[in-house]
Amino acid sequence: MSAKNRAQNAVEEEELTGGGTTRVVRVGDTVRRPVRPWSPAIRVLLQRLRAAGVTGVPAWRGVDEQGRDAFDYLPGEVGNYPVPRQVRTDTALVTAARLLRSLHDASVPLAYRTDLPWQEPPMKPAEVVCHGDFAPYNCVFRDSVAVGVIDFDAARPGPRRWDLAYALYRFAPLTSPDNKDGFGDPAEQARRARLFLDSYGCTSEERHDALEAVVPRLRALIAFMRDAAANGDPNFARHIEEGHAELYQNDIAYIESQLPRWSASVV
Repeated sequence: MSAKNRAQNAVEEEELTGGGTTRVVRVGDTVRRPVRPWSPAIRVLLQRLRAAGVTGVPAWRGVDEQGRDAFDYLPGEVGNYPVPRQVRTDTALVTAARLLRSLHDASVPLAYRTDLPWQEPPMKPAEVVCHGDFAPYNCVFRDSVAVGVIDFDAARPGPRRWDLAYALYRFAPLTSPDNKDGFGDPAEQARRARLFLDSYGCTSEERHDALEAVVPRLRALIAFMRDAAANGDPNFARHIEEGHAELYQNDIAYIESQLPRWSASVV
């Protein structure tokens, strides 16, 4: 490749930061991601969501000449760490919860499909298609409003509480004081958790179920990371080496210590 062509490619492709395990680049008004075995399921999911009127998800544009999936680029600020100020606002919290609700409700017809190759097996009860990684770093914000969600690699059918639990962990956020990605004291974390769940439209029982699912959700994340690392995934091996699993363990201990207090105000 000539120096001129290399320079043109450098201009045309802009690597997007924040993606922990997948190299993602922007090309004009599109985003390009590697095709994975579960990509056909993600394409069907995005097409279903958009057909149902959910505008905050990228449209799939096909496969490019390098064999990568091409999606719409959603303009705005992604809530990568350290969490930007606009993403810490109540407006961001409320609109993210409503966005998650719209995704879930629109995905219901796909929750019962058994022919789609999700990355992980469906969970029971399969109420909706869970995003699987609904967090500020996978949401797009404009003027503190959550206007989009990206990175559906971890999507699979499952119960609403599975997504809600992880969203609480990331948005409230239900993290220990030692976690530099977190903020707020226990009372503020409880207030934000309740606001998120109320904005989603949870009943008292659903709030209880979501809060009780936070620890199992984090334990499942640790197990997934360790299994992936053991199977040769260098990204998750690096995450474990950097102390991510230990960080989640510390947060689990903190959450368990606060659950009785949080339950009183959240549920």
